[in-house]
Amino acid sequence: MSLSLARRRAAAAARRPLLSRLWHMLSVARQRQDLRALDAHLLADIGVDREQAEAEADRPLWDVPAHWRR
Repeated sequence: MSLSLARRRAAAAARRPLLSRLWHMLSVARQRQDLRALDAHLLADIGVDREQAEAEADRPLWDVPAHWRR
């Protein structure tokens, strides 16, 4: 394996965690917006009121509970 190929592979491996974190943050943002879009009946089904749903949807996308982090 050439040194150049080894460097490219190492650089790609170093980027994966960053890309994975970005993908996860975007997923969280999408889920929070979906939560905001639920009507009162569906929120009641999951045990969340409108105020709680809005508070969750307004959180920054990097702000997730510790048990959500990988």
